[in-house]
Amino acid sequence: MLTPIHRRNFIKKSSTAVAAIALLPSMVLGLPKEKKARLGFIGVGLRGRNHVTNTLLFPDAEIIAICDIDPNAIMETQNLLKKAGRKAAAVYGKNEQDFENLVKRQDLDGVVISTPWEWHVPMAIAAMNAGKYAGIEVSATVKLEESWQLVDTFERTGSHCMILENVCYRRDVMAVLNMVRQGLFGDISHLQCGYQHDLRHVKFNNGQQPYGGGVEFGEKGFSEARWRTQHSIDRNGDLYPTHGLGPVAQMININRGNQFLYLTSMATKSAGLHKYIVDNGGENHPNAKVNFKLGDIVQTMIKCANGETILITHDTNLPRPYSLGFRVQGTNGLWQDDGDKIYLEKISKTPHEWEPDTEYLKKYDHKYWRESEQVAQGSGHGGMDYFVIRDFIQAVKNRTAPPIDVYDAAAWSAISPLSEESIVKGSAPIPIPDFTRGKWKNAKPVFAL
Repeated sequence: MLTPIHRRNFIKKSSTAVAAIALLPSMVLGLPKEKKARLGFIGVGLRGRNHVTNTLLFPDAEIIAICDIDPNAIMETQNLLKKAGRKAAAVYGKNEQDFENLVKRQDLDGVVISTPWEWHVPMAIAAMNAGKYAGIEVSATVKLEESWQLVDTFERTGSHCMILENVCYRRDVMAVLNMVRQGLFGDISHLQCGYQHDLRHVKFNNGQQPYGGGVEFGEKGFSEARWRTQHSIDRNGDLYPTHGLGPVAQMININRGNQFLYLTSMATKSAGLHKYIVDNGGENHPNAKVNFKLGDIVQTMIKCANGETILITHDTNLPRPYSLGFRVQGTNGLWQDDGDKIYLEKISKTPHEWEPDTEYLKKYDHKYWRESEQVAQGSGHGGMDYFVIRDFIQAVKNRTAPPIDVYDAAAWSAISPLSEESIVKGSAPIPIPDFTRGKWKNAKPVFAL
């Protein structure tokens, strides 16, 4: 099974990818040379530079401008461009609002946004208002009204917004999507997913020990610890739903013939982050007095218009191996990625016993992977980062709607604030808005066809 590339390996992976760019034939990269996707990048920290590195794989994508308030991030990005034989990008980094100047450039078609969550919507709206495509990292929104702001801006301007949910392109997930579409599981009844990833080393660290050992965050933190940990202090809900929810939403055609109806959420007590601070910084460390709202495990159940249920688990504050906890279950059987196993009635060799999913994943391997495996491997997160930026570039170049659109960004991300509301109200059912305003009833699936 694929596993995420750890952040500390990013620079090594990026260098390898850049070195390989010159060896990749344009026919494999697959886009006509006469048209260019002219891109700007807002936020070129670790995640943003990963997108830059993958964009360099495409000779018909130009990196025109970059924006970041961290001079080191700018320098590292310019070095990537230089090593790839590309021109230096125009720089915007005078202050936190300088992105507004970047999006006004007339030589840009699209903008990739890889910044702290609270900046995603203001930056995407600025780009869309300027007539640019917005590629927005996950989660797209923090507040419910932000989901509506994205939708309203798209419908007013016609400027597209794509949520860059890379897990939709994970190889096993795409194979299972093929299996679902070909009816192997029968009529889908239930799905499970989540974000089960020990992030204590990300939420607490320092410059000397960036991933392990430190217990600082905020101004004293490094990378994501400077902003991400504050959400665990202020909020109690599923803070990061889209990695799991996006792929299963595609499997049951959410926003395209199906719709989320309502959810109910429940959270455990909060103990894991406090223990991590005490274990690594001592009982007298100032952060040992911080009160974290976020429950160690948050579970959310969604009811869908076509009768399915989806269970999402957010689990980032306790020791555990990484897993997105996928389960896809229908009238003919089910698949689970924990244990890499599958059971199909009348197909599996032994009744009521699991079998390995290896042969099924190979047989139903998606055409994206069959056709582009060599170039995708090494691009980040097991290769799925290649496909998400590729689809964004193609949409920008061809001036077409992206396969993961603004309505997906709005609906998937809205689970965060709605789960918070449910927990506050004693796990009460909370309606999930129809961001398509009824268009889902006649819309057809478009992703990865």
